[in-house]
Amino acid sequence: MKFAILLSALLLSCPARADWKPIEKIDTYAVSGQSAEQLYLSIGEKGPVVGAAGSARRVIAHTFFKLTWQRDYQPQGSACVLKSARPKLIITYTLPKPAGKLDPALQARWDRFAAGLIAHEKVHGAGIVEMVDKIVAFSTGLTADNDPGCKKIRAELTTYLDQLSKAQRQGSRDFDTKEFGQDGNMLKLIAAFLGAPPKS
Repeated sequence: MKFAILLSALLLSCPARADWKPIEKIDTYAVSGQSAEQLYLSIGEKGPVVGAAGSARRVIAHTFFKLTWQRDYQPQGSACVLKSARPKLIITYTLPKPAGKLDPALQARWDRFAAGLIAHEKVHGAGIVEMVDKIVAFSTGLTADNDPGCKKIRAELTTYLDQLSKAQRQGSRDFDTKEFGQDGNMLKLIAAFLGAPPKS
């Protein structure tokens, strides 16, 4: 059984974060079983559902983010300047958690599996933060001439955000392909949890 993980990764270089910090949360969903195989089957039955109707699927783990902004647009003569752009970013990781107590050996195996999952998802969280940093760097001080109503500057910003969004989604797909491909980290993690070598 193989499940995909919805990733939110962006492989772009960005400046260091300035005066804001993301909020990170962890949500869990309960899985049951007294063996690795039973727990993994439960993940397949109870994992979060992602995707639009017709292409929805269950995933092992999920990284979701909510991003809102406080922007200060200031007309300066006939121009418009975006003086500041302060983000509020909430990243939520959804991960499986056993509903009952596991025997020590299985618990140790689960702990290694869970650590690998969150490490994987944290990469996507870091990618989201990088994307927001890049938006802040582009936005702050952005100026549009002959724009007293601050309409042109909003359109320019929207175009840039659309480009970043597309880059993020492509980065997510590329990372997913690598992680679940032959010799990929996630494939190895699942195989180790199930106690079997990964299939080539």
